[in-house]
Amino acid sequence: MLDNMKYAIIAAGEGSRLASEGIDAPKPLVRIHGERLIDRLIRVFMDNDATEIVVICNDLTPLVEQHLRDIQANGLDGRHIPLRYIVKSTPSSMHSFHAISPFLTDGKFVLTTVDTIFREEEFRSYVRAFREADDVDALMGVTDFIDDEKPLHVGVADDGSITGFFDQTDHPHFISGGIYGLTPRCVDVLNGCILRGESRMRNFQRALVAEGLRLRAFPFGKILDIDHAADILTAERFLS
Repeated sequence: MLDNMKYAIIAAGEGSRLASEGIDAPKPLVRIHGERLIDRLIRVFMDNDATEIVVICNDLTPLVEQHLRDIQANGLDGRHIPLRYIVKSTPSSMHSFHAISPFLTDGKFVLTTVDTIFREEEFRSYVRAFREADDVDALMGVTDFIDDEKPLHVGVADDGSITGFFDQTDHPHFISGGIYGLTPRCVDVLNGCILRGESRMRNFQRALVAEGLRLRAFPFGKILDIDHAADILTAERFLS
């Protein structure tokens, strides 16, 4: 076991678009290759030396809470999971992050949303790079694969440092992949965002730059998310 490493999952969305397209399961319980989205993340995090996994789910999907309770009590596929979860509905993903942030202030941690799909070997390299990066406050997973309705473009300098986050750009290259390697300094910036009444994770990321924190990009070949029913098949093909 290496140094302390926590992971966190935002699983508090309603998944309304999936439901409107005939997907009955709450998004965290949607299966890709027979594996639930949230179970896949938990398994991958455990394979990358998780000392604790912190999850937030909403109070509108009791099946998700029941599933997390079962994992906490009985483990996942026979494996003990150091799981902490809270149940709370929030107005945005940034508010969900804020709700679990008190458990993430004692060292580096990696945060994702529950529907983030990536190749495991790339994620392993990312975690290794984050562990070894002593000169940055955040290591952000980015991709040049753009298949998002409202992508957040990321300005990246030649040395890999992040210069800004943009809704639109004349020269798109990288976009945010929803994989955030963060340090306690970033939680301080998050608290400031909440006090100012801000919302949305992209505004938090912009605040990190505005506050002068040192952000670096880590390119992934491809990162997907699950917003529509068709994305499930796309993700299965990607991981095959």
